[in-house]
Amino acid sequence: MRNLLLLLCIILSTSCEQSKPTNPFQAIDLSWRYTEPVDFKLTGSNGKIYKLSDFKDKVVVVVFGYTYCPEICPTTLADLAQIMRLLHKDAEKVQVLFVTLDYERDTPSLLAKYIPSFDRSFIALYGDSVTTAQAAKVFGVTYEKEATKSGYLINHSDGTYLIGINGKLVLLSPYGQNAEVLARDIKLLLKLTH
Repeated sequence: MRNLLLLLCIILSTSCEQSKPTNPFQAIDLSWRYTEPVDFKLTGSNGKIYKLSDFKDKVVVVVFGYTYCPEICPTTLADLAQIMRLLHKDAEKVQVLFVTLDYERDTPSLLAKYIPSFDRSFIALYGDSVTTAQAAKVFGVTYEKEATKSGYLINHSDGTYLIGINGKLVLLSPYGQNAEVLARDIKLLLKLTH
């Protein structure tokens, strides 16, 4: 009887594993959070108003951070620049958006110099305290100001958000994800959402 029960448990656990849908991405699929395509509205460093939906024909890569960030943000932007090179011609179908969380110090002129230094196609976006909070809330990004001897830092959740064509899929790639792996996820998103 004991062996029969053990065999039944093995069969049930195997069938449960087989019925789980497989995620072809290395990034975490967050699509279950969204009943409608994600969107927000912010101002670009060029003064133009952008909505996320303006890029519906591309895979959109969204990063939240700030220019005074000592490590995570510049590392992420450098990795994304490398990914754009790895994508070759597919890079034309991808738009990287950098959303600043430091609406006090990250002026349009600073953003216009800093963000394109990683890749000329990257767009820097900013807002006031309300629109910044609204954009962050769309993705569940948390952030808070921490005073330091020389001013302040902004502690924020990290990760790179990948949004498929027409906002169909939302993925979260953790900080430090290998560039080749992230490039593969973006290529897969391009194939799946066309």
